[in-house]
Amino acid sequence: MSHSKTSSAQSPAETVLILDFGSQYAQLIARRVREAGVYSLLVRPDAPVAELRAHRPAGIILSGGPSSVSDAGAPRCDPAIFDMGIPVLGVCYGMQLLCHMMGAKVERAATREYGRANVQVIDGSDLLQGVPSNATVWMSHGDQVLNLPTGFQVLASTPTCPFAAVGNPQLKIFGVQFHPEVTHTPHGMDIIRNFLFRACACRGTWKMADYLTAESARIKKRVGDSRVICGLSGGVDSSVVAALLASAIGRQVVCIFVDNGLLRKGERTLVESTFRDHFDIDLRVIDARAEFLADLAGIEDPQEKRRRIGHRFIAVFREAAKSIEGGAKFLAQGTLYPDVIESGQGHAGSAANIKLHHNVGGLPADLGFELIEPLRSLFKDEVRTLGEVLGLPAHIVWRHPFPGPGLAVRCLGAVAEDQLRILRDCDEILLEEIVAADLYRKTDQVFAVLLPVRSVGVMGDGRTYDSVVAIRAVTTQDFMTADWARLPSDVLATISSRIINEVKGVNRVVYDISSKPPATIEWE
Repeated sequence: MSHSKTSSAQSPAETVLILDFGSQYAQLIARRVREAGVYSLLVRPDAPVAELRAHRPAGIILSGGPSSVSDAGAPRCDPAIFDMGIPVLGVCYGMQLLCHMMGAKVERAATREYGRANVQVIDGSDLLQGVPSNATVWMSHGDQVLNLPTGFQVLASTPTCPFAAVGNPQLKIFGVQFHPEVTHTPHGMDIIRNFLFRACACRGTWKMADYLTAESARIKKRVGDSRVICGLSGGVDSSVVAALLASAIGRQVVCIFVDNGLLRKGERTLVESTFRDHFDIDLRVIDARAEFLADLAGIEDPQEKRRRIGHRFIAVFREAAKSIEGGAKFLAQGTLYPDVIESGQGHAGSAANIKLHHNVGGLPADLGFELIEPLRSLFKDEVRTLGEVLGLPAHIVWRHPFPGPGLAVRCLGAVAEDQLRILRDCDEILLEEIVAADLYRKTDQVFAVLLPVRSVGVMGDGRTYDSVVAIRAVTTQDFMTADWARLPSDVLATISSRIINEVKGVNRVVYDISSKPPATIEWE
């Protein structure tokens, strides 16, 4: 489900569109709107009004962005947006743009504001209703509006930003120079709710069950009588896709679990028992360990690893399709919104390509299947909610993410059998201790990484020269940003001691204390 190509039939009756001008917080705006019970969708910033109207939006939000409205080639929206007769909220660059396009002057500010600021609420009757007269907000801007468009009034100001919030209540067009979507603006959610429920007259009734109903109907219509192959890995995303397809089209879906030799311990057994016991699914297990490892022999570049793994998966699925009566026309995948954004596939000009996801940008052009990606517009926590609605067991729904390329991207450098053995053993110990310390549900992703370096150590009376293992543990809401988990030192000590003593070939354990950004969650 592409952001910019979603048809009106796919959008719920109550939808707010977010024009993404490249802000690092654009996806966070989408999440905040959904948290309020209103469906949101990111679209490209230059989408024509006719395309926007097809979604029947209740309102439009213009996101922030790194550009200046005076820059050559700065992103613009269709000016007809302001004549659609629906509420508009501009955030940061979005506010500057709407004011600029409606006749105001925007220039580089004499004093730039980055970080926390205190705003004085001047008019708390509409957008800022319920916000304290002196409120803390999060600023991040170098430009600012110098005068107001006709019909607009000041809603809030700071000593250095006289037009911190503005609005035209008659047109229901508003702008805020700060970021209400971030947690650093304590009353930001009040502002977003005021826009949704007061300006847009939304009811806030959207829920995941509605998404399930709409997506099931869309899948049925698109698939018809055709068969669908679903690549099942045992992770949350692919498991939810499998359960959704089983609910929507029953035995038309064939789930294929590929043992690629890059799995965690016991993964194959877990998948077989879970899906054969809980769902009436046609599950086929393919052993392709030799093929995948042969493809990866001597390959160190992480992008090339992902590309080769993606191509091998497709080759396996193509071969499997030959054994399906009537063949398979579609391939279903558990692509999520963060995957799409990080791969730069969201919409033109709004996101850099951070890494190649084998199920987003790493597939061959001559795929041979039509793709079905029913989770493409969902965040991880929303996928878990959908899994609960579908009746998946808790140990699947709340399982930590596992990358599509598997342990290949946690063995830095070239991948070999002995390295995979070391990594599996380390990972098993790590997760055992995290569960034992009751930290599994308090963290969002925990895993071991085998580094391509060796270090000197001493064991007994002898010198060792063995591998180094890094432990990565993060907490996050949406996997777009993440912080390193503050695991107790005694737990880390136990993990380190067990790994060094029980895993042959490891003599040093280190702990990764990097946040995302600037680091990514996975090392490759």
